[in-house]
Amino acid sequence: MLMAWKKLWAAGTSGMLLFTLLLGAGVEQADAADTAAGQGTGQDVFRIVALGDSITAGYEPGMTDPNTKPYGYAERLLEQGWYHGRSALNNYGILGLTSAGLLNYTGAIKNGTVIPAEGIQAGLPDPRISQFAQLTPQIKTELADADLITITIGGNDVSSLFLKVKELASADFEAQLEQRLTAYTTNVKAALENIRAVSPAATILLADQYQPAPKIALGANYATLMGAAERFTAAADSVTASLNTAAAPVVTAHVAARFAGVEASLTHIIGAGAADFHPTQLGYEKIARVFAELEWGEYRTPSAIAMTGAGAAAAPMSIVVKGVELNTPNKPILKNGQNFLALKDILNAVGATGKWDNKTSSATIVYGGRTVVITIGSKFIKVNGVNQAIDTPAFLQKVGKEDKTYLPLAALATGLGFDVNYSSKLRTAFINP
Repeated sequence: MLMAWKKLWAAGTSGMLLFTLLLGAGVEQADAADTAAGQGTGQDVFRIVALGDSITAGYEPGMTDPNTKPYGYAERLLEQGWYHGRSALNNYGILGLTSAGLLNYTGAIKNGTVIPAEGIQAGLPDPRISQFAQLTPQIKTELADADLITITIGGNDVSSLFLKVKELASADFEAQLEQRLTAYTTNVKAALENIRAVSPAATILLADQYQPAPKIALGANYATLMGAAERFTAAADSVTASLNTAAAPVVTAHVAARFAGVEASLTHIIGAGAADFHPTQLGYEKIARVFAELEWGEYRTPSAIAMTGAGAAAAPMSIVVKGVELNTPNKPILKNGQNFLALKDILNAVGATGKWDNKTSSATIVYGGRTVVITIGSKFIKVNGVNQAIDTPAFLQKVGKEDKTYLPLAALATGLGFDVNYSSKLRTAFINP
């Protein structure tokens, strides 16, 4: 993880009780509200499992609104996966987890045995911890199927020491830091070996530690904590290097460098004595960028989020089909919250064949053994001869001197067997075969 600095939450606080409403344990982060069509079609899916502490969970200070969903680095990483094909995420970030707790948890996962919550780590403030403890057999299966495993851990190992940096003599700070780094190294290496035993070939990315407090807040102690963060990076590098192979990569995600010198804009600093340090939304994006660049060599953003001002909300959402953002000759139309495309543009985008029947005012589209018939004005589409209800029917739209047939993109893509996911944060629909 990255710095979670303190044993952050007292058990039973309102924020943590409500956090259980915000993030369901072990659920794909493309939940029902943000997914136009689910997984489970038998197609290849790039599977991501996120393990670790509150940074993995996507926690931000003051997250008490039950209508707020965490949007951390893991959720962003899922979106990046959609650019490359069908992707799914299972997030097991545990609030307050230390490297010793991660070792205990991965040991139980490796064995496929259910353990009590206290067997993971005593006094964890996460209200979901009992549920997480019960899920170890399921997580073992998910890890075995994973393509990518991400981990943030270690901040809770040193939080109490870092908060005392102003009080301790330099020699005492260094001695205690070395002791904690030694424990961190031992615990994390053993935890990674547990994961590797379950998942022999998945890529494992371990984040290093960042120092979140800005220089203006720390004064002369800034250099001390920056030096400590550099030593954490070296410790993480030594662990990953000892386990890394070409066939089974274990790599350090160097997040710390992205925060150095710009901590104030990337980190929430809440509470007297700097009690609660967590990334801002921009900070979580920085972390996601590091992971995505390691996995895919890039971090992509859609054109929809670049638009600001009064017209932004009414503008068409971005549409990404098979990794390519659409730029069609005929502008997409946003109607009742759904994107509609002209018939020819849809056929070109998904690589399907089709024809228009003037007598029935219907379009027939064929792709991969599926046939979808969409009729102007009908609240049903036919998928291989079977009616399926849709929210908003196809319509004719005057474009210049022509009437263009506009079809509901998500309904058609789903009918053709495509995977359709919608990110409300990015205002982007991702469509993958």
